[in-house]
Amino acid sequence: MTHQSVEHNSIRYHVSGESVYIHDMKLSENALIGHLVYSSKAHAKIKSLNCFKAKSLEGVVCVLTHKNISGINQMSPIAKDEPCLVENEVCFIGAPIALIAAITMEIAIKAAQLIEIEYEELPAIIGLEEAMEKGETFQETRKIENGEWENEIQNAQFQLIGDLHTGGQEHWYLETQTALAVPQEGKEMLVYSSSQHPDETQAVVAEILGVSRNLVEVEVKRMGGAFGGKETQANHIAAWASLLAQHTQKVVEMHLSRDIDQLTTGKRHPFYSTYEVGFDEKGFILGLDVMLNSDGGSSLDLSMAILERALFHIDNAYYLPAVRVQGLVWKTNIPSNTAFRGFGGPQGIAVIETIIDRIARFLKKDAAEIRKLNFYGEKERNITHYGQNIEVNRLPKIYKKLIDSSDYFNRRKTINLFNSQNEYIKRGMALVPVKFGISFTTSFLNQAGALVNIYQDGSVNVNHGGTEMGQGLHTKIKQVAADILGVDFAQINITATNTSKVPNASATAASSGTDLNGMAVKNACDKLLERLSVAFIEMFPESKESIHFENNLVQDGNHQVSFADLVRAAYISQHSLSATGFYKTPDIHFDREKGRGTPFHYFAYGMSVSEVEVDILTGKHQILRTDIVHDVGNSINPLIDKGQIEGAFVQGLGWVTSEEMKYDKNGNLLNHSPDTYKIPAINDIPIDFRVELLDDAPNPNVIKKSKAVGEPPFMHGLSVWLALKDAVSAVGNHQFDLEFQIPATHEYIAMSCEKLKKQMKKKEA
Repeated sequence: MTHQSVEHNSIRYHVSGESVYIHDMKLSENALIGHLVYSSKAHAKIKSLNCFKAKSLEGVVCVLTHKNISGINQMSPIAKDEPCLVENEVCFIGAPIALIAAITMEIAIKAAQLIEIEYEELPAIIGLEEAMEKGETFQETRKIENGEWENEIQNAQFQLIGDLHTGGQEHWYLETQTALAVPQEGKEMLVYSSSQHPDETQAVVAEILGVSRNLVEVEVKRMGGAFGGKETQANHIAAWASLLAQHTQKVVEMHLSRDIDQLTTGKRHPFYSTYEVGFDEKGFILGLDVMLNSDGGSSLDLSMAILERALFHIDNAYYLPAVRVQGLVWKTNIPSNTAFRGFGGPQGIAVIETIIDRIARFLKKDAAEIRKLNFYGEKERNITHYGQNIEVNRLPKIYKKLIDSSDYFNRRKTINLFNSQNEYIKRGMALVPVKFGISFTTSFLNQAGALVNIYQDGSVNVNHGGTEMGQGLHTKIKQVAADILGVDFAQINITATNTSKVPNASATAASSGTDLNGMAVKNACDKLLERLSVAFIEMFPESKESIHFENNLVQDGNHQVSFADLVRAAYISQHSLSATGFYKTPDIHFDREKGRGTPFHYFAYGMSVSEVEVDILTGKHQILRTDIVHDVGNSINPLIDKGQIEGAFVQGLGWVTSEEMKYDKNGNLLNHSPDTYKIPAINDIPIDFRVELLDDAPNPNVIKKSKAVGEPPFMHGLSVWLALKDAVSAVGNHQFDLEFQIPATHEYIAMSCEKLKKQMKKKEA
């Protein structure tokens, strides 16, 4: 079943409306609705909090504050700097202050309006630049250093200095943060959570309720999208719902509205990066010095791990013989920024890609050629700045394939001709590669568990620690199990992810869901095959040949039995038909003090070419064509993998063009709804969109020789960003060095064009 385009496990339920999400679950008659009361100030002390009127409102069952927490008042799994309910000081608009349980949402909202809060406002820091002027950092500077970078820069024939702003991004999952808490007997709590990390949700809820983890069961059937936004921050709403359920001893559902979700949750980290690079007349990078500044928001969350991945990916696809890359996370008074698809990789890669683009423009060469020149080699120039060998380099193969299939150089000539003949419409094109490390950079997270049960009729239930958020993980796992056991795809059922079945599971993140959980499921299935093989020999004692499981049959050279019949025989002869599986990624290590090691199991590769057309008067643009060639190893499911590549590209497109976080000086997010926050729509998709999986690219030592596909294709959106820059640069006939930030909105593009026109006039005068 593997390496086939099997349809998504839930697609028919999605289309028919039968798929059950938490908010769809039928509640009991006495179930309550939970509601959050949050801070309206970015930074302030709470002088007084009066909940009396709210508690007295008919239909309100309880109002909770920090005083009602019997356990630990913390939601942060790492730094312990995020209170479940604020005690004295709020640090961002949206900080949780009180919780309300009522019989209807309307009553809960009315009760929230009756709560009286008196604040003493304190100075607030909004934005990276202000933080860098007068703020504080979360931890010490992180650094990776290799070679004599300072000498190389100073002695290079040419140097460039610059900076780059990359903005934040809202996750905009279709299903907002949601949880349903169901009190059981005693102190037990069952939590239905829209979480990428049920084990961590279990831990946070247990600590806040003041109980041991074995009394909290967290279940995740599916999520309506997540993109990293539910890796840590789904814990919050699960904890709030559980607190209300604990105090009322009734079922409590909490479901954030779109506006409240966007107001109170973290985003992709904005970065402000500075750099100095030295290079020669050919375009070889000789030395590089980069400083990455990240806006962590009000608490640490996963900011250090995200910064670390940005440091790892400052090279992208390029050999850097001498480099220093440093990073700091700054504290500001906005909701804590968090994981987002790419996990810091896009911010780091954007820096090196803008550097390559500037080098090409400085030398008056095509940027694609400068990129190829600096690619990692296959036998030489193949060691990263943190000391990991590039063992299987797909970059040359992909480059040749894409240059040919996209007709890159002929189209470049056509674009140049078009621009020379058109004053107000300009076209641009760019090629951007991707090399993305696959593994959790926190090494111990690279582990997974599974539970596989075979029933007497031959049907199979598979449970693993990964979560389904629409990416097709369950479908791939189902294919893997069916393939190993040799049964029909329809014979396998994937049950909801549950902490009582597979404990201590890592988050479904870092693009490693299939890698880790697929191998854990394989481990469990292999154990079952061994037991079934013993049962087969018991049925056919004279059997001496190898036993094969395929097409619902079990056979050697002379004997054959159906899988179902063998299972029944194994049960009668008292063989266990249930097995746990486990997997840990081998040979992963990294020394943070030395900045050296092997943090990744392997690398995923890809490359894209995008061509755009820009109206220089309005900044409005259209993507005329995008070509993507992406390496997914031997794809387990080509249809799902292509869908992931297309979706990641469009999400990356949103980050680099239309998605802009707008805060006022007081820390209010001004665009927190669909009408003001602009995610890509159907008209933003390339008119001509070509996605191809790299063929003949097996990935050894990974489940079914596949590769991760969730995050790496996000970076393909950068080809649109640099194509837009190329089109804007044409306004000045490519004669001027052009600053170009992320996102390049219509407004920003139009202003950049006006700036170039003024430079042209000044030069002509």
